[in-house]
Amino acid sequence: MRFRLVKKNLLALLGVSFVIGTLLLSTRVLTVNDNVTTETNFVIQGNQAEALKFNFGSLPELRKSVYNANYKQCILNADRFPGEPLLVLVVQVHNRPEYLKLLIKSLEKAVEVHSFLLIFSHDYFSEEINAIVQGITFCKVLQIYFPFSAQLYPNEFPGQDPRDCPRDISKDNALKTGCLNAEHPDSYGHYREAFITQTKHHWWWKLHFVWERVQVMQGYSGFVIFLEEDNYILPDFFHFYKSMVEFKMNSCPDCDMLALGNHNGLNDFTRQSNQVMTTGWMSTKHNIGMAISREVYYKLMGCNNEFCTYDDYNWDWTLQHLSGTCISKPLKVIIAEGSRVLHTGDCGLHQKENCRPEWALQKVEESLQMTKGSLFPPSLILTRTEPAEHKAHVKNGGWGDVRDHSLCHNYAKRL
Repeated sequence: MRFRLVKKNLLALLGVSFVIGTLLLSTRVLTVNDNVTTETNFVIQGNQAEALKFNFGSLPELRKSVYNANYKQCILNADRFPGEPLLVLVVQVHNRPEYLKLLIKSLEKAVEVHSFLLIFSHDYFSEEINAIVQGITFCKVLQIYFPFSAQLYPNEFPGQDPRDCPRDISKDNALKTGCLNAEHPDSYGHYREAFITQTKHHWWWKLHFVWERVQVMQGYSGFVIFLEEDNYILPDFFHFYKSMVEFKMNSCPDCDMLALGNHNGLNDFTRQSNQVMTTGWMSTKHNIGMAISREVYYKLMGCNNEFCTYDDYNWDWTLQHLSGTCISKPLKVIIAEGSRVLHTGDCGLHQKENCRPEWALQKVEESLQMTKGSLFPPSLILTRTEPAEHKAHVKNGGWGDVRDHSLCHNYAKRL
């Protein structure tokens, strides 16, 4: 009942009569300064410069502002870099601006970056983050906004409703108290936490929105590479990507995905710079610099129900579960043994303190000095081939609430 009320309120807010799925054309993720009324004009450069007015004074106005931004999809630097993009990168952004700056710094140094389209997908919006992204001048940029951010619904689903059950209350006590989601703990008896569920929601919504709703993507036939705000790419990123695409066409036509990164950093990079391997996709190894084609996107969306109901709050562990179950043939991936994507983040979802991005940058720059002579290999060498098999795992829970299932399902609804 509560979920229906939220949908009704959203529809009333936007003044439209669509079902909730059509709201996915929108975007709302701008942040609210508590108890502060502010209005900011951000200039969004497209084929013609135009100003979009973001009103931070109230949540309803903020949601409308984000809806307009998602609908208009203004492309920064479109006049400066005409033509179709040769590569699309999608960056999932939360609220770590210092790490985001490091990623952008690395992108600026990437060879042929002017041919990229960078899509930044936000689930938290602030003037600071907006200024960082809109300061990019070296390629085309589009910002999209997750419309069901907990930031926009601080006291109701999909945020944390004060009437929701506490995480660790027993089901018996939850039923006695009458908290909203008493009937739906996860597999381990815990109740949902909005900040935990948001990342999986955002990732699935982003996947659908990019392939189906972003207008400039409609004729794009290449891969989309998914990054996060605490990634750092190497200068030969695009060169290596093109080599991997060629390798897939000639030597691994049954490979589904590319992984331009791994979690080994630059250890042994000089030896491994031109090496790739093939294997089945695993969440703990191949979730960094992951490249997905439209064909694989359709495979994943065919598992919309399974993704949205599987009791694991991690999108990548959920994806591994689908590989070999709902997707009958396990996903096969080509992996860069010499990683072209580094992970700089020393804090994140479960660690909020003692974040030192300047240390991460120093470490990366020192490593790059030692490896720069090994960049831009002329060809790739296949060193290992492992069978693509379904790897079962123990689900992590955190995704037992039927409201999360329902909201997740609606991202894939078509107009």
